[in-house]
Amino acid sequence: MKKILIVIVAIMALVSCTVSYKFNGASIDYTKTKTITIDDFPIRTPLVYTPLGITFNEGLKDIFTRQTRLNFVKTGGDLQLEGEITEYNVTPQAVKQDAYASETRLTVGVKVRFTNLNKPDEDFERSFSAYRDFPATSMLTDVQDELISEMVTEITESIFNATVANW
Repeated sequence: MKKILIVIVAIMALVSCTVSYKFNGASIDYTKTKTITIDDFPIRTPLVYTPLGITFNEGLKDIFTRQTRLNFVKTGGDLQLEGEITEYNVTPQAVKQDAYASETRLTVGVKVRFTNLNKPDEDFERSFSAYRDFPATSMLTDVQDELISEMVTEITESIFNATVANW
């Protein structure tokens, strides 16, 4: 009886490891793809919020560090990501009957160029964006860091999924 229980536990452990590994979505052949180069994405928007660049660049590198075994190299990686932050906009939303906005929308967008030296058919140039609405009664300076953090997480996950998860 103990042997059967040990076998069942071992099988469950193997199955759960497989599920959790595939959950992160990375489908990388580590025998061919070992390195990644991620260039810093400069801010190319009329309205510039400097911490956005730092937050985005660190967030993009962090997701690849946490979810892959790829080694970072300054140039010539098997996978290469480059681009720029192309959108940082604040726009009024949901106009009330007194003609004032009740909500404001903060939008962040990036343009990404992805190169896969081992599979050139997976190369792309694409834009990714996210937005968050906040009450017009709130000052942007009071909410932007939290909103940017949320949007950077959403955008970097989308970039990760588009590049190495093949979703």
